[in-house]
Parts: sequence; C-alpha cells; structure tokens
Amino acid sequence: MPMNAALGDLPTTATHAHTGAWVASVLRSRIAEGRLVPGTKLSEQSLSATLGVSRNTLREAFTVLDGELIVTRIPNRGVFVASPGPDEIREIYNVRRILEPAAALWGPGPDIAELRSVVAEARGALARGSVPDMAAANQRFHEALILGTGSTGLLEMMSRVLAQMRLVFHAMSNAPDFHSHYVELNAELLELLAAGQRAEAAERLRSYLDVAESELLAQFTGAAPAPARASNRTPRIHSRRDC
Repeated sequence: MPMNAALGDLPTTATHAHTGAWVASVLRSRIAEGRLVPGTKLSEQSLSATLGVSRNTLREAFTVLDGELIVTRIPNRGVFVASPGPDEIREIYNVRRILEPAAALWGPGPDIAELRSVVAEARGALARGSVPDMAAANQRFHEALILGTGSTGLLEMMSRVLAQMRLVFHAMSNAPDFHSHYVELNAELLELLAAGQRAEAAERLRSYLDVAESELLAQFTGAAPAPARASNRTPRIHSRRDC
C-alpha cells in the first residue's frame, strides 16, 4: 500500500496532538495494522505534509521508533520500516513470554465476549483462506489479553510488540500454515480463560509462544523448528476456578 494511502484516513488537522509522541503512535499503529510494510521508505516531505507536522517533529518520532526497532535509519538513504531478523524475533518473544502469560494469570481478566468475537473472525478468515485477516485477528486476540490487565503502560508496551510482530508476520505471508493452526490454539486459550483456568491458560500460552518463536526462526534461518510443545487437543475444562 502506498504510504499516503496508508495514512489517508487521518484528520487533516490535529493541533492538540502535533508532537513527536503522537506521530510515533500514528506510524506505529499503521505498521501494527499491516498498512506500512517492511522496507517502505518514510519520506519526510510526504509525511510532514500528510500529518501536518514539522520535519523536526517527524524526526523526533523516527528517533522513538528507531529505538523500538520498528524503523531503520540508513545513512544517505533515509528512514525505512524495519525488516526484523532472527535477533529481533528472539527479543520479541522474550518480552511476550513474560508479558502475556502474566496478564492471563494475574490480570483482572480479558473481555471474553471480545475474545469470542475475534476467534469467530479468525475462523472466518481461515475458511476464506485469508492470511492477512488471520494475522490481523491474531494481533487483536493478543492485544485483548493485555487490555484485560487495565494497564495503560502494559498496553503501550504491547502496541510496540504488535508493531514488531506485524513486520515479522509480513515475512510469513507465503506460509499460510503458520497462521492457520494458531486459530484453534487461540480458541483453546479462550476456553481455558472463560472457565477460569488461568494457570493452565498461562502455561499453554508459554508453550504456544515457544513453538511460534521456533517456527519463525526456522522460516528466517532455514533451520528445522523445534518439536511442538503446544497441545492441539481440545482443552479439558474443570469446574473449579483456579486460584
């Protein structure tokens, strides 16, 4: 998608938010939505005009996103949406293995109705064979887990992770099976959470993330993925609520 089209639905003016942080948030969200893909050049002239901000403000945003590994500065060439490699994938999953199981185990709890809606969307995307829609639903599922904590700080952290994940997912667009089996794994997590089995959900999620990392690294490095530890069976639901 051309860069201007990716940003075309923004308000024409946003004087209340013309800051580097606001610009970084806009670009981060467009990357997380898959509207700005790896390798896209972020033109200062075009972005300044579209967003209605100065080039200095735009450069502040680039500095923030560069620190988050979402964009890359190339001397004498400009700023580009990043293309993550194996080291970035490992770091993403180091963060996710701490953040998401903790949210499942100790947070107030996600919106189960929202998770059911996302799983239904994912199943519809799977039936249509739509890899982008499966990826988008997966992003929404994991975002909803963090939304359930009620923490603005954790949600901001997750927004950065989701933007990085979208860049990784772009490289998996030619591997639809990567996304397809996570549709039902997310459905299993949903049923565990709905039954109040938080400890089982957290453990299942950690195993799930281990497998996903292994599969991604195999795609990027050509190595065989580690044996799967995430269960594909239907979860056994207990009536007792986990402590």
